[in-house]
Amino acid sequence: MKTKKSKTIKNKRSKKEIKIAVAGVGNCISMLVQGIEYYKNNRKNIGLMHPDLGGYRISDIKIVAAFDVNKDKVGKDLSEAIFEPKTINTVKISDVPNLGVEVMKAPILDGVGEFLGTKVKVSNKKDVDVASVLKDSGAEILINYIPVGSYKATRFYADAAIKAGCAFVNFIPEFIASDKVWVKKFKKAGLPLIGDDNKGQLGASILSRVLANLFKERGGKVERMYQLNFGGNTDFLNLLEHSRLKFKKISKTETVQSQLAKRLKDENIHIGPSDYVPWLKSRKIANVRIEGKTFGDIPIFMDIKLDVEDKSVATGVAVDAIRCAKLALGRGVGGVLESASAYFMKFPAKQYPDWQARQMLEEFIEGKRER
Repeated sequence: MKTKKSKTIKNKRSKKEIKIAVAGVGNCISMLVQGIEYYKNNRKNIGLMHPDLGGYRISDIKIVAAFDVNKDKVGKDLSEAIFEPKTINTVKISDVPNLGVEVMKAPILDGVGEFLGTKVKVSNKKDVDVASVLKDSGAEILINYIPVGSYKATRFYADAAIKAGCAFVNFIPEFIASDKVWVKKFKKAGLPLIGDDNKGQLGASILSRVLANLFKERGGKVERMYQLNFGGNTDFLNLLEHSRLKFKKISKTETVQSQLAKRLKDENIHIGPSDYVPWLKSRKIANVRIEGKTFGDIPIFMDIKLDVEDKSVATGVAVDAIRCAKLALGRGVGGVLESASAYFMKFPAKQYPDWQARQMLEEFIEGKRER
């Protein structure tokens, strides 16, 4: 949808630079910041879905504002905060020069849970006005990577994005882009919205979706399945608090259920984080088992193990979602971006098979479809 307001905003956008703000300076942001530097100096393009996306490269992404609550990060330059050892343990792929971006203290709300609180001590600095900082920094896009289970805090940042005239990309399983009320708000504001919950580049969710589709396309029947994930980053620590797991489990389960030929009963499917193993650091191990039937009603059993650097595969998606949001801003498109959400996220407003979502995405990038 194009609006008069969105056309006004479009005129203020820089063509090549993609100015973003980040909420939550954790492992995902560490990998993102490092990745921007890495691909500035590495033109092999290994690991990229789109080296060039609509005329934008990863090196065009510039972080202009950052928000967190951790006293070990607040007040520091982002280049230093992303290597804070108590909560960040993702693989180092690049040195990062001073960025001139101070991590600002934002309201905590429900951003730190019981278990995460054993590692995160909240800064006593005064909260900034997030919307004002976004405006002053020139940010065009706000990305949300605060801890899972942050219901109030996610909605606070979504509201701040609207007030500041920023697109919003919601990488966590708090439902914004799949919530009709929030979709309407962003559409009215003429601002792009992508979400919800990052579907990793080559992670457990996309693997399970592909397998579910394989059974469907080859005439097999899935009768039972599980996906058990465990890892050593703060995401897994945070999810030991089961009350914060509710929407994560819904998101991860529905992304697979949506691809099955026939929806499984709740007792026959279990998908979700299972445990925290500190020595794994930012590696995630996923065990996937599928039990079903093939020709002649003969049983088939499938066991697969995935061992992956969790934040690497998350960032492979994030850099594309950010550039899609920039394209939408440049075109004056507001509201939820259906194609980008379907391809990049576990819980979009509408699910599609991944081949179809990819086709829709390519059409969006080429300008053949606005949404």
